[in-house]
Amino acid sequence: MTKRDQLLAFVPDDTLLFADGFDDAIIGLDTLSLKVVYSKQQMIEILVSEDMTLEDAIEFLEYNTWNTYVGEQTPIYVDEIDVFE
Repeated sequence: MTKRDQLLAFVPDDTLLFADGFDDAIIGLDTLSLKVVYSKQQMIEILVSEDMTLEDAIEFLEYNTWNTYVGEQTPIYVDEIDVFE
């Protein structure tokens, strides 16, 4: 079962908004707002694995995804940090 499927089993289908092509970067759900939460680092890795340069991937995501508002359920994009390492 994919992360998207797991979230859809928990929340009604018409509530969640997803960033197309980035299901593998889903890291959770904000249960207060019912917004899907994505890892920015994992999103970058997905584009780099598809032959984009690091710089182009970041620029693309900043312009087309991270800074785009698509309504109240716009996903949350977070920078992951490893505080316990």
